[in-house]
Amino acid sequence: MTTGNFIAYYRVSTDRQGQSGLGLEAQRKAVMDYLDGGNWKLVGEYTEVESGKRNDRPELADALDACKRQKAKLVIAKIDRLARNVHFISGLMESGVDFVAADMPEANKLTVHIMAAMAEYEREQISTRTKAALAAVKARGKKLGWSMPSRRQEQLKASRQGVKSNIAHADRFAENTLPIIREIQTAGITTLQGIAEALNARGVQTARGKKWFPATVKNILARQTRPADIRADAA
Repeated sequence: MTTGNFIAYYRVSTDRQGQSGLGLEAQRKAVMDYLDGGNWKLVGEYTEVESGKRNDRPELADALDACKRQKAKLVIAKIDRLARNVHFISGLMESGVDFVAADMPEANKLTVHIMAAMAEYEREQISTRTKAALAAVKARGKKLGWSMPSRRQEQLKASRQGVKSNIAHADRFAENTLPIIREIQTAGITTLQGIAEALNARGVQTARGKKWFPATVKNILARQTRPADIRADAA
């Protein structure tokens, strides 16, 4: 039976959420399904919007601090929301905060540490193999990249694909960020300036990793009001 105080931590990644289906609402549902039943209390919720490769997550830091102050356990929707690299997991373990993942409640700190170590090792091996393969091709005298005239059409095609990819990325970021903006609006903050200040206070960054301004908030809201067929064509 689930008992005690819990702090929920949600993270939506701008480059994966659209493919994985792990949006904010899906994570919240997973957490609430896990907590269903028992004598428990959800005393706080923290949402982060950024890449899983980063270690400096201000919302997670606040969530861990809240766990210490309120003697609560950190609850996340999926284990891969945390298990990214050894350095980060070590910091979590040193914080002394206990945690549970809704999709793998039996996992402990040692389990996650091993998962993180294996994931980091695999990333390093992929990088090493890729560099070695490129060096071997170059050693045989073969040109790499876009320098060959025969690849001119590929350049044009890649450029068009890049534009589409950028638009799709921006749309996914807007989809991830909009629920947080809606929460802020529900709390009574409705002006663009107020929303921008609230996002900055939460540690949420723009798609370019910058601070929010009224204009950037307006852009996010505008993307959500575009016709669905236009967004689909852009993607």
